[in-house]
Amino acid sequence: MDMIDRYLNAVAAQLPQDERADIVAELRDLILSRFEAKEEELGRPLTEDEQEAILREIGHPLVVAARYRKGPDHLVGPELFPYWLFGVKAGLLVLLAVQAIGLFIHLISGTADSGQAIAQAFHGFFGSGLTLIGVATVAAAVFEHYDIRPKWMTQWRVKDLGAFGLSDPAAWGASVAGTETAKQTWRLRPAKAWPGAEYAFSFIAVGMFCLWWVGLLHFPGLVHVELLGADATVTPAPVWTTLFAPILIYALMQMTVDLNSLFRPHAVRLRAAARLGIAAGGLWLTWMILQAGHWFTLTADDGETARVAGDWGMLDAERLRTLGDGARDLAGVADTLSVVMVWALAFSAISLIFSLFANLWRLARG
Repeated sequence: MDMIDRYLNAVAAQLPQDERADIVAELRDLILSRFEAKEEELGRPLTEDEQEAILREIGHPLVVAARYRKGPDHLVGPELFPYWLFGVKAGLLVLLAVQAIGLFIHLISGTADSGQAIAQAFHGFFGSGLTLIGVATVAAAVFEHYDIRPKWMTQWRVKDLGAFGLSDPAAWGASVAGTETAKQTWRLRPAKAWPGAEYAFSFIAVGMFCLWWVGLLHFPGLVHVELLGADATVTPAPVWTTLFAPILIYALMQMTVDLNSLFRPHAVRLRAAARLGIAAGGLWLTWMILQAGHWFTLTADDGETARVAGDWGMLDAERLRTLGDGARDLAGVADTLSVVMVWALAFSAISLIFSLFANLWRLARG
């Protein structure tokens, strides 16, 4: 088999069966004409090195075959890439927050090796991040291959573009702080700019929570607590089974409102009315969780157990001030987590109450 045949066989292997013969014949004529032209120029037959140089000029078999294939030659094309990048950035930010929560629990539990806890958090973040990037790439590849373009890509409106300010992390902190940098960064936007940004982030965050809640997404660091070198298992209390469906419905309602708000950020009264119901539902859930009084059980390797439980009586500023000063055994860690849980529920209730009044005001004023 000569060099031309080996080259054409490599190209043909990448081509569809029904078009292979015609394309190979066309390429053979092209190669032979290039060889003949070069031989006439030199006045002698070409050496193997010279033939190979011409074939390299024509292109690698994979590249040449791609020129004849129908459909896209990339997983994420230039049109979809900005959307892919935006989604990956937002998703990685959510994963980072989840791993930070897990790391915080490990550190306050009195682990003997804080460095190992930090390393595990990084490992979890990178593992989950690679999974997120893979899923986003597969989704973009399907969109690219079947030429799917949702309406939010083709029928967008200028006033709804504020959500994509999330792709500029450098401006987040300055925007929150209200510094001059923030004003300069966003000075081209109207007075009520960035209207959909918070809804995009909330939609992604709550969506990932839903995936975790139904068991499709796993964060192993949240179900184990390292305690003095041993591994304590975190078991949910019955209240979470009882409230499984209400919590899922609550999260899905939140996602629905966020999605509608993302594309209709100026529908203030409609959003306010929906958020009134969500805030009321959140207050009910918070009350039911707090009333349960028992939220998790820590189980050590030797079978010893301790309950993460509490009531309103733990809302004591002095107890909060001495948080983490207690014993580092299983009972001490459970007590620390109990105080954290009670205060978290209290802050959640306060936030939901403020949300109720704020949305009542928006509903009245528009």
